[in-house]
Amino acid sequence: MSAGIIELTANNFDDETKTGIVLIDFWAPWCGPCRMQTPILEQIAGKVEDTKIAKLNVDDAPTVAAKFNVMSIPTLLILKDGEAVNQFVGVQQADTLVAALQAAK
Repeated sequence: MSAGIIELTANNFDDETKTGIVLIDFWAPWCGPCRMQTPILEQIAGKVEDTKIAKLNVDDAPTVAAKFNVMSIPTLLILKDGEAVNQFVGVQQADTLVAALQAAK
């Protein structure tokens, strides 16, 4: 995983997302648009104070993806203290994600 981006699994998901603001990229390695999203996430990692950027491979953790009704990827979800506050489907640009993270505070 890239610097500044947390790799989420079914095992660590609850611990990593229960407090604070977390942007989660639901993705899979075979997904072309998902590969386009990763460098954008790398750009914003660390840009918004007190937020985490994370990725969850839906092939490895389908139950977590199902919990949030993820039907297509990439889906980007912003959680605040474990509760969904915003969701995007498809590749999103850095300024859109930064604005959404700041709004979630």
